[in-house]
Amino acid sequence: MAMTRRNNAKEFGFMLGTLEEYVPDNHLVRKLEETIDWCFIYPLVSSLYSSIGRPSIDPVILFKMIFINYCFGINSMRKTCEEIKVNLAYRWFLGISLEEAVPNYSTWSQNYIRRYGDSEVFDKIFKHILKQAMDNGYVDMTTIFGDSTHQKASANKRKANDKEVEIVKKSYEDELLKEINEDRQLHDRKPLKTVGKEELDFDENGEEIELRGKTKHIKESTTDPESGLYHKGEHEKCFAYSHQTFCDKNNFVVASVTVPGNVHDSVSFYQAYALLNEQYKDKIRNVCLDAGYNVGHICREIIRNGQQPIMPYHRPMGNNNGVRKKDFEYDETTDQYICPEGCALSYVTTNRDGYRQYRCKNCEGCPLKQQCTKQKEKSLFIHIWEHYRKQADDYRHSEEWKNTYKLRKETIERVFADAKENHGLRYTRLRGLRKNQHQALMIFASHNLKKIGLLNQKLRELYPSFSLKIPVIL
Repeated sequence: MAMTRRNNAKEFGFMLGTLEEYVPDNHLVRKLEETIDWCFIYPLVSSLYSSIGRPSIDPVILFKMIFINYCFGINSMRKTCEEIKVNLAYRWFLGISLEEAVPNYSTWSQNYIRRYGDSEVFDKIFKHILKQAMDNGYVDMTTIFGDSTHQKASANKRKANDKEVEIVKKSYEDELLKEINEDRQLHDRKPLKTVGKEELDFDENGEEIELRGKTKHIKESTTDPESGLYHKGEHEKCFAYSHQTFCDKNNFVVASVTVPGNVHDSVSFYQAYALLNEQYKDKIRNVCLDAGYNVGHICREIIRNGQQPIMPYHRPMGNNNGVRKKDFEYDETTDQYICPEGCALSYVTTNRDGYRQYRCKNCEGCPLKQQCTKQKEKSLFIHIWEHYRKQADDYRHSEEWKNTYKLRKETIERVFADAKENHGLRYTRLRGLRKNQHQALMIFASHNLKKIGLLNQKLRELYPSFSLKIPVIL
């Protein structure tokens, strides 16, 4: 066969046909178009537009541009608009002909500033797509998998100021204080009181001590003050946002809340978990989390909602060669703990953090003193909600726990991996907590929408008579 040389010739001609003919049948945009009726956006945004004035750009086109941005991992609206100009599939998806101009990249920015930024439209779009998955029978809420992942903020970690802030009151502190006082009264101790920002406590002799509101020092970014300095394990220290997220066993994201990167997972858990239970409490039976959530107050919250926490064993920190808390046996009749050498630790007090203190006064001459404590007397601290955590630990020996927990790496971890690698969750180009919350909702909405489209295609291949109106249980 002879070699052909075209000498880089540029042939010009006319395209005779419609855009429909040039979009492959298996292209992702066709799956996205067939998945939902995009007209659902109109009633969500109608109140944000005026009834008079010049016509605006179709809001469906604007939001479809966002879905193109995140579904195809284009981490720039400017680049997205440039791709739409030359990509026939994108033009077909948006309903823009070859003769029409593509909206400028700044059009979306201005619409967000003037209309969408202070609205709930992003949350409503996310919920609508999730409802579409539920109506098709793709979502199984029996077991929910939760975790948090960080997204690097658009902020230089070297441009920051030191700031002293007051420690925010935790959501469960009022209930904890109530149970602390009940426990103190059972042991003939005076109750703790709170008056405004000034706290009153009592020492062992019953003397009143006045405590001021506690503060802490943090690094605040001068570029994006609403982000938080994130530092965990082997990760590089950086300003970031964290996304507390829950998904089902089929990897559909059902709830997500964005917080600054310096907020611990056990704190951000409550807001996302409350949002989850607000709508799906009766459907959830198990909540699967990692070891970072294995604390008494989280176990208590889940168990009180009638759900089973599924968590791994949290190994106690400290010297492995020493005497551990589990080596002490509790005697219910005397309310004492017995050490391995037979000495009794008696109740002293219940502090403001919810820990009962037990102390032994006969540690002198004990052969295990060097391994047990470096203090003159051994003290043991047991949280009043410790039994909730033990209840979760006991469940680890069940078959359901063994079959469920191993799915974490295939569910929530996989969701984060896909979102970071394919949908732009690794870095953010936006600044501000609210903007990043909106971005996360659209990323996870794109993730859900893409899964619905792919599942619909598989079911059509298996069952030619498949209809989207027929629920399918996976």
